[in-house]
Amino acid sequence: MKIWDLSAEIVVLGAGESGTGAALLAKAKGYSVFVSDAGTIANVHKQLLLEAKIEIEEGGHSMEKLAKAALIIKSPGISPKNPVLANLQGVEIVDEVEFALRFSDSKVLAITGSNGKTTTTLLTQYLMESCALNSQLGGNVGKSVAKQLLSPEPDWFVLELSSFQLDGTKLLKPNIAILTNITPDHLDRYDYQFEKYVASKFQITANQTSEDYLIVNGQSEVIVNYLEKRPTKAKLIKVTPETGGDVWMDQSNFHFRLPGNSFSIPKHVLSLRGVHNQMNAMMAGAAVGLAGGSPDKIAEGLSTFKNAPHRLEEAGELDGVLFVNDSKATNVDSVKYALGSFDQPIVLMLGGVDKGNDYSHIDQEVASKVKAIVAMGTDNTPIVRHFNAKVNHFASTNSLEQALEAAINFASPGDVVLLSPACASFDLFKNYEDRGNQFVAMVEQFKQARHAS
Repeated sequence: MKIWDLSAEIVVLGAGESGTGAALLAKAKGYSVFVSDAGTIANVHKQLLLEAKIEIEEGGHSMEKLAKAALIIKSPGISPKNPVLANLQGVEIVDEVEFALRFSDSKVLAITGSNGKTTTTLLTQYLMESCALNSQLGGNVGKSVAKQLLSPEPDWFVLELSSFQLDGTKLLKPNIAILTNITPDHLDRYDYQFEKYVASKFQITANQTSEDYLIVNGQSEVIVNYLEKRPTKAKLIKVTPETGGDVWMDQSNFHFRLPGNSFSIPKHVLSLRGVHNQMNAMMAGAAVGLAGGSPDKIAEGLSTFKNAPHRLEEAGELDGVLFVNDSKATNVDSVKYALGSFDQPIVLMLGGVDKGNDYSHIDQEVASKVKAIVAMGTDNTPIVRHFNAKVNHFASTNSLEQALEAAINFASPGDVVLLSPACASFDLFKNYEDRGNQFVAMVEQFKQARHAS
């Protein structure tokens, strides 16, 4: 893979976890490095950069510095259309993962998708550890890959890669890649053209060869149709919820028919809720099986894994009503998966910054499972317009406290109050974690108030 000449001057745009890691690795490799951040650099990152004697600036960008750079390593959150980048000519621009992996001999197990990629990535890493396979977590979760290369390398990197990160890659070549699904998301970044977003996701397999593996959701029409037109060179492993795939499930078992490693695992061992998580588990299990993991250890890992917060996380029970925090559900398809995870009547809390959602995708689930909807946001117009006449009970609120009060009033013993917003969180909260944390804390406040009365 191409390694840049040591005479190259490198500018790192954005001094978050990935940018700081990239700057530290570049410095360690002998490059001249300059870090520029449009905002304020967090103290924890600033200290590391200054200790490494890396020149930094914050609160804006020095265009003359950028123009002289031979290479720019940008934060994934910076759009390629950003005016700062658009005005540069003849400068190579990559993201941190691409930069880091050119200095790495580790094998790569990379995961992407519109929904489920974080759960699948964390589960994959957990199963790798359960199977005593030497791996480290990075990409969109965990530590910067570049920063980890300052220590002895693992045998494997398990990487969650967003479409934004994939856009910043050129030579990425995973030994094993997972594509969980593709549904409309982040379309504002892709000129509201779904096909551009799909192509971004398929960058994960662009450089794979017949020696590599691509594990895909075999029931996704988007994925299947794309591969019919543009076949991957990798060995294709299809995962389906029923027979027909290389990995599938029946009423009792997960079945894995992998090259040189076929086995079955009882479904009941899985600790996660929902059919979508059964699909995630089969993908993770297939990847670790291909990496050399033993079936017994994979089964053991599936039974003991605990998901990250804000993903169908039980937040407590009050008067026989279960409260569930699914704040990470920031698009409609995530909500569809969440609704499919429960048999009880649901009071659904939706809302936030709408990204052009098509709520008709969940009309069937709403009709069969949802007894009430509570809209929560500074502008609930799209949700009110679509759902007000579709459910027996509806409330429009502009704060979490109001929304939770309305949900409690609608709920009866045996119901589920589900925070699964389908929207970004930036109208009322810092991010989806803040939204979920406040939800969990407020549920606890309501419980304490009820017990005190």
